[in-house]
Amino acid sequence: MTTPRIALATCTALPDLDADDAPLIGALAARGVEAVPVIWNAPGTDWTAFDLVVIRSTWDYTEHPGDFVAWVRSLPQLLNPAEVIAWNVDKRYQRDLDEAGVPTVPTIWLDPERNFDSRAIHTRFPAFGDFVIKPTISAGSRDTGRYQADVTPSRSLAITHAKNILQSGRHVMIQRYLTQVDTVGETGMVYIDGEFSHAVRKAPLLEGPYRANEDLYRVETMSSREASPAEREAADRAIAALPGLFPGVDGPLLYARVDLLPDDAGNPVVLELELTEPSMFLALAPGALDRFADAIARRVGA
Repeated sequence: MTTPRIALATCTALPDLDADDAPLIGALAARGVEAVPVIWNAPGTDWTAFDLVVIRSTWDYTEHPGDFVAWVRSLPQLLNPAEVIAWNVDKRYQRDLDEAGVPTVPTIWLDPERNFDSRAIHTRFPAFGDFVIKPTISAGSRDTGRYQADVTPSRSLAITHAKNILQSGRHVMIQRYLTQVDTVGETGMVYIDGEFSHAVRKAPLLEGPYRANEDLYRVETMSSREASPAEREAADRAIAALPGLFPGVDGPLLYARVDLLPDDAGNPVVLELELTEPSMFLALAPGALDRFADAIARRVGA
């Protein structure tokens, strides 16, 4: 019997995978599956040599999203499916979630083709409180900044930040900063093979304006957390909406992470739905590594 062989796709900065994903290699070997870390855009890679490609730490894709989407569409066997990945790399997917009735963080969208001047951008900002600016294609809070609506210098920095994103041809998201995140934090709800696996808490990351020359991703302070019934309901609604968005995709997705924030009333809303290359934080939940390895092994018939 031939040993199934899979590629765990990563990036140049993490050729041996992120530390959280590295134990997958041994866990899959114990299940009769050979897993190999492979840099997604390494020249000359023969992807047909693998029975399956599983996207993991491809965290530099935001620097060349067009190449990344072309790559996922070229692969014969990919998880999550290419159709899902192509939709999920641009956060404008949140509009589809809104239409499906999933509670999301209210967002104002700026299109680079509209040629917004400074005044037009200024009028899109909230009149009070803090707000966040980020491009629709980003990961790990890169190119993201937090600003104060009633402080003129901060508002001026926000205009510059938005203009720079628009001038690079990218769409801009403007979201009011939900202050309860400072005390409650952000909740990541991890799903494996369509089933809820575990929840994690992410401490607040955004402390001020965007700063250039940031690292590949911002270091996150993570801990295990018990999900509330309201968080389970909100995350389950996001997962349940997916079959309607991808009618050609059969069965549950291999992995998903639903990131939630509490709104002003304390109700959880979806900040992001991570289906491309989310950290799973497997080490923070007993049994999570085995659940993920089992799910991958089932996909290759091991």
